[in-house]
Amino acid sequence: MKILVLAPLTRKIDSNITAGRPRVIFDLLSGLVKRGHKITVLGTKNSKISGVKFIPVINKGFYEIAGEFENEFYGHTGFLTKQALMAEKLSSNFDVIHNHSYPEFIPFLVSKRLKAPMVTTLHMAISKKLDEVFSEFSNTNLICASESAKKMAHKTKMFKVIHHGVDLNLYKFESQKDDYLLWIGRLSKAKDSSGNFMDPKGVKTAIELAQKTNQRLMLVANVEDNIFFEKEVKPYLSDKIQWVGDIGSEQPLSKKEISKLMQKAKALLMTTKLPEAFGLVMAEAQSCGTPVIGFDIGPVSEIIINKKTGFVVKIKDGVKGMIKVLKKIEDIKPADCRKNAEENFSIERMVSDYEAIYKILKR
Repeated sequence: MKILVLAPLTRKIDSNITAGRPRVIFDLLSGLVKRGHKITVLGTKNSKISGVKFIPVINKGFYEIAGEFENEFYGHTGFLTKQALMAEKLSSNFDVIHNHSYPEFIPFLVSKRLKAPMVTTLHMAISKKLDEVFSEFSNTNLICASESAKKMAHKTKMFKVIHHGVDLNLYKFESQKDDYLLWIGRLSKAKDSSGNFMDPKGVKTAIELAQKTNQRLMLVANVEDNIFFEKEVKPYLSDKIQWVGDIGSEQPLSKKEISKLMQKAKALLMTTKLPEAFGLVMAEAQSCGTPVIGFDIGPVSEIIINKKTGFVVKIKDGVKGMIKVLKKIEDIKPADCRKNAEENFSIERMVSDYEAIYKILKR
């Protein structure tokens, strides 16, 4: 099949990018190329995937050229509109269009004028307000990355749920673990009405857990606001609580470096306070044979098999709940974690699921 892909314009897409959305797209398109599909992407000029043709909408991603627009809102929406109009002009040359743009809904404005069917993968959790927006576009084919994300859409009709896949060859199995906990996330710049950092990924929860249990903890994250790091994280760093990598707006470690950290970790901490669309790090950790301890928010209970590949803790139990299950972490067998990843979260399974959707839409 000839497939046109609308990529996010926030970042380039290549083998080194670790951000969730570009990572999923890279793996999906690489898998589709291996199966003989002809892939064309409307994205950034500096993106690269072997066997994929890129038609540039913009030279570099918005995050790479931050500050170059006099008004970032106008700049971003302008190029996103350009991408949607380019898709409309090119649509007659393709069998299917797969929309991964960020935000996802701008291409909906041209969906009725497209000469090929379009499917859209939602890479974010759906709020009540977004549900209201998406429900206005009844002719779109929406894919959710988890059942929990689908359940949050009360007005919007979802086409199907397709879990993201991870590279089982990169995130290799390791049965022998070290004595550290691992937290991978983002230090968000978001603040509440009082001006306090909201910490949606829960780095402070991970730090509190390590302090109260005297555990080693490795922290890896991109930092959207250095003040958050200086105020809420740096004062607690020590020989036991360590920051890994540089401080910057992009993830400081490569995928291989993250894989090595995951392979040896005693457990991955999923301390997010808000629902994720999927939570890729949970599947990657299990692929490495590493159990996950997470709060019962969003898809956590979909990705973790409670008491078999990790523990799902009620968020109301907070750090105390995590301390309780951490004492049982050695009961989790690394082989069970790997098996769950192999059976449910492989790239091959993801590619097959999307192929099936393309075939339905093409008819």
